[in-house]
Amino acid sequence: MFRRLALATALSFAIGAVSAQSATPPAWIAHSNADAQILLDVVAKFSPESASSFGLDGYDRKVADLGPDIDQRQRVALTGARTKLETRLTQEKDTNVRQDLQILIHQIDSQLKGIDLNARYLLPYQDVGQLIFGGEFALLKDEIAPERRVAAVDRLKCYVGMTPGCTPIVDEAKARTTERLGDKNLLGPYKGDVEQKLGNTARYTDGVRKLFAKYKIAGADEALDKMDAQMKGYDAWVKATILPRARTDFRLPEPLYAYNLEQVGLDIAPRELIKQAELEFMETRYALQTLAPVVAKAEGLPDGDYRAIIKALKKKQLDKNAVEPTYQDVLGKIEATIVKERIVELPKRKMALRLASEAESAAVPAPHMDPPPFVNNKGERGTFVLTMGNPPTSGAKSDAYDDFTFPAAAWTLTAHEGRPGHELQFAAMVERGVSLTRSLFAFNSVNVEGWALYAEAEMVPYEPPAGQFVALQFRLLRAARAFLDPMLNLGLITRDRAHDILVEDVGMSEAMARQELDRYTFNSPGQATAYFYGYTRILQLRAETEIRLGKRFDRKAFNDFLIAQGLLPPDQLAEAVRTGFMTK
Repeated sequence: MFRRLALATALSFAIGAVSAQSATPPAWIAHSNADAQILLDVVAKFSPESASSFGLDGYDRKVADLGPDIDQRQRVALTGARTKLETRLTQEKDTNVRQDLQILIHQIDSQLKGIDLNARYLLPYQDVGQLIFGGEFALLKDEIAPERRVAAVDRLKCYVGMTPGCTPIVDEAKARTTERLGDKNLLGPYKGDVEQKLGNTARYTDGVRKLFAKYKIAGADEALDKMDAQMKGYDAWVKATILPRARTDFRLPEPLYAYNLEQVGLDIAPRELIKQAELEFMETRYALQTLAPVVAKAEGLPDGDYRAIIKALKKKQLDKNAVEPTYQDVLGKIEATIVKERIVELPKRKMALRLASEAESAAVPAPHMDPPPFVNNKGERGTFVLTMGNPPTSGAKSDAYDDFTFPAAAWTLTAHEGRPGHELQFAAMVERGVSLTRSLFAFNSVNVEGWALYAEAEMVPYEPPAGQFVALQFRLLRAARAFLDPMLNLGLITRDRAHDILVEDVGMSEAMARQELDRYTFNSPGQATAYFYGYTRILQLRAETEIRLGKRFDRKAFNDFLIAQGLLPPDQLAEAVRTGFMTK
């Protein structure tokens, strides 16, 4: 899963860029990358943490800009970049470079629209704890070179105001809220969101301390103490200032929710999406029930309703120490199948997998792919991160997930987050090279998550019955997401009823259901719809291509071609297939 917020963090979780390891790219890519640098410079200026995560040099000691007039300064910078890119577009003759320039201009227009919508509707509010943890974690991880990790001290000192020219980030965050606090037309943040963020502060600060201890980074003690004190003060201020303005209705104004859907790549009306997803939900339930007796026989379970089979499979929970070995074993079998069945070209590098820390789980509760640096990559790998629990909202019981830590679940989750899903997608871009624009700035959740679900589907025929069964269960979840998210945000269903569907019909744990509902309602409204829709768009494209080519269709060549395009949105990906693959 990936997050998209305002400009300062919009691209920090976008994936891709040209690697120094890849073969010499075509000349047009170098030309395109020079254009992309115009927008990349703007991103790096306001969110140097993002620049660090991309692998750009010179930003490891810098921190996010939350200073005065931030919206106006972003707007000026973006508008200036747009003017330069428009000028280049009028002069450019190469078709590929022109397409990339159009993508860059569209990205700027989208960011400008987001700045204006947020300024019109929402009271500014920053989760400073997560910002600091994310900035430090970007430098303090196994795949980061040791010489870069030492910069984490300087970044922390800047966060807390110990460096000349650096204002404590908590003071800047408070100032941006305070200057608009008198505008009663602005909506405060959702109360449940604020309470969850307050509950996670200690996880973040403790997580930062553990990172410095793990990597034995000296000289941070005073800054860490200041961080603790400042975050306690910030939380007290949030309780006194933000909570009284917090709203009890999670729903966003419709223009903001529509913007969220645009950002993740949906080009379909929400109510039409609901209809399609409801149909898929029912068909997948029938498929689960059809497969249930096969799974029961294979696993030595009593025959019964598919819901009972899900519960029985979940009872076979892995010990914490057995989770990684189990997933590694499944990965080996999947890779062997990919080669034998000629599904897609495997990356040259070995895939990394580990369990998340508590602070990571607070920042991203679901299992996810932690991407490597994509610019100037020196062999760093992305990491498939498994999470074991879900931080609760205020007053909620903290439950552990049981959704990913049983053997049958390892198959589809590895296919999605690992290979041939996200990890292969990102590693292939690092090794082969694509333009910055088609990786960083063409990022689209519909496309990236669509590939991961498509990757799951490619592997299902080769999995044991229990693995196939859980793959269908998760396909059921993605269909549920695609109608529950818009229904909740349009006021067409209650949270309680949505909870019952996730727990009773989909078979999710209470912790997973809570995380899902938080995601639909306030953590990332609209994003969860991207999985189902992206999957359907790739399947439609696959069907069109097979029908057109007949016996000339080559699955591996088709899949390799999709990967080679980077993270293009569906319409552009379809056009690339029609003009660059079907015509060969």
